[in-house]
Amino acid sequence: MNTQKLRQHQVDKHLEPFRQLARRRVPTGGWLKTIRLALGLTLRQQAKRCNIAFPTLHSTEHSEAEDRITLGQLRKMAAALDCELVYALVPSKPLSEITETQAEKIAQEEVFSVAHSMALENQRPTDTFLAEQIESRKRELLTGKWSKLWG
Repeated sequence: MNTQKLRQHQVDKHLEPFRQLARRRVPTGGWLKTIRLALGLTLRQQAKRCNIAFPTLHSTEHSEAEDRITLGQLRKMAAALDCELVYALVPSKPLSEITETQAEKIAQEEVFSVAHSMALENQRPTDTFLAEQIESRKRELLTGKWSKLWG
């Protein structure tokens, strides 16, 4: 296994516990407000616990609900609620699949551009031959530097 594949495998494995969480929606009003209310805290009580003004907390809760809050602010507010901020980027599919799809796309573009030129000269190869060439080029791309996949 090459180092690129190993790194990809390790990241995918590390992200596995987050995959189910990624499908969940943020509660209406955001997590800060939801947890504060579940704890039975008023805005004023929580603002006092955070050592910030009531309007600032109100504005911060709205910022979080509208995806305008910074990670630093969210981390600070989470700590004031005795919560931990968990942060992850979760790919929509395994990283290996994303990489293979990109390699396949490039291989198809390259092979079909040559096939098109050959077709103009009435020498178009068979579909089976083209599929073999695409697969061969895809494998070649995946064994090379992956940075070349992203142009």
